[in-house]
Amino acid sequence: MSRIGIIGGSALYNMEEIEIVDQRKVDTPFGEPSDEFVIGRLSGKEVVFLPRHGRSHNLLPSEINYRANIYAFKVLEVDRIISVSAVGSLKKNVHPLDMVLVDQFIDRTNQARKMTFFGDGIAAHVSFSEPVCPELKQIIYNSNKSLDATIHNGGTYVNIEGPAFSTKAESVIYKSWGADVIGMTNLAEGRLAREAGICYTTIATVTDYDCWHEAPGVEEVSVEMIIQNLTKNTEVTKTMLKNTIAALPSSFSCECGEALRNAIITPKHAIPKNVIEKLKPIIGKYLE
Repeated sequence: MSRIGIIGGSALYNMEEIEIVDQRKVDTPFGEPSDEFVIGRLSGKEVVFLPRHGRSHNLLPSEINYRANIYAFKVLEVDRIISVSAVGSLKKNVHPLDMVLVDQFIDRTNQARKMTFFGDGIAAHVSFSEPVCPELKQIIYNSNKSLDATIHNGGTYVNIEGPAFSTKAESVIYKSWGADVIGMTNLAEGRLAREAGICYTTIATVTDYDCWHEAPGVEEVSVEMIIQNLTKNTEVTKTMLKNTIAALPSSFSCECGEALRNAIITPKHAIPKNVIEKLKPIIGKYLE
């Protein structure tokens, strides 16, 4: 079985096009995921949806249990994840209401987020130079070229700690690095999806110019602005997801699914048995 995972805000939960088949609570050895998983059909294919911050948006970015979320997707036999998230723009030519298909990340968190399944007696180091699945990203772009929306095919995402937005000095520094957008959630998802052997990519929906832009008429970032633009972006995102899922082939030739091959450093005999059991959905095939 092959399923497509969607991580997004609670607004996507109400996609009219999704034929809901089941809602499932998944227990994991890493604790509880953000919410129940909605299993359904979209564009004729099985999808599994999870509201990242919970259905009532009650989780801060640093409170999200990223390990439990991605582990549960693996248990539910998801092999591709499309993540949708609101971001601020760090470039003049990336406007509010644009979409950015992120292909790089910069980590500016304080390690409040648990971003690896490993430790506790097992060491592994996956390659992460290209942090999103290039095939999945390209399919999103190709299947949505005709949309009346600006889609940037590539961009660097600065992942800050939050929940507060950046200071102006921080925002100016991130802009000087050449980054394109700024957010609080997607890096942890991408790292864990790579370890789990799941293709992952991000649709970053631009809501504002962060706080670096001082040109006349440019409003400073606020929650009110973000919610207003997020609502507009949601309608475009729903169409993008529908088009993308309809265009997805049955198999990929990327290497995401084999990310752990040769990455586990600890010999099997030295890995604690309880750790092997805990990580069986992720590492099982590599220890046979």
